[in-house]
Parts: sequence; structure tokens; C-alpha cells
Amino acid sequence: MNKIKDFTDLGVYQLSLEISFKIYQLTRKFPKSELFGIVDQLKRSSSSIGANIAEGFGRYHRKDFIKFLYNSRGSLNETKHFLTLSEKLGYMNKKELEFFESDLRNLSVKLNNLIKSIYKSIPNN
Repeated sequence: MNKIKDFTDLGVYQLSLEISFKIYQLTRKFPKSELFGIVDQLKRSSSSIGANIAEGFGRYHRKDFIKFLYNSRGSLNETKHFLTLSEKLGYMNKKELEFFESDLRNLSVKLNNLIKSIYKSIPNN
């Protein structure tokens, strides 16, 4: 098993980056009228997932890291909301939504497992 030296070594970060990349690609086909609406929100929320992982990792205190992982999980749910809304508005199809939901579910499980693992490693918990 490789030692984690940097946030980029974390599987949760790598998956969050991939999801964000796919969302940037997806939103290229959204209507121009949504550039400062759903497109902006999707880009911000999906980017925030990985950004919170990175920021929390850099805090070097486990409780701080957990706090940022919770923020990341919140951004993940926000991303899911905007993807669901985008499908309802006809900006993406059901199959595309299901593809993202699968990735988001996978990332959510991994984030929860990382939170539990870090929490258990804190003395007196």
C-alpha cells in the first residue's frame, strides 16, 4: 500500500477531480442562458468537492480535516441537486444523470469511510 504524501494521492480526491472534469465537459452543451445559473453552480459545487478535500488535507489536524470532508460531502449533495435539476429541465438525459449518480454515490461512500477512519484514529474517540 502506498503512503499518502499529498492530497492528490487520495482516491476520494482523484474521483472528485474526475467528476468535476466530466461536469465541465457536460455543461459545454447547456444553453448559454444558463452560463451564470446552473452551469456556474455545477462548476462551483463540483470543484468544491475536491477543493475541500485538498484544503482539509493541508490543515494537518484530523478534526479540521474531517470538517472539510463534511463540507466536501455537502458540495457533493449540492452537485447532485443541480444535476437532477438539469435533467428535469432537459439539459441532460436520464442516462447521463444515472452515470453521474453512480459516481457521486461511490464518492459519497468513500468520503464517509475516510471520515470514519480518520475519526477512529483520533485519541479518546
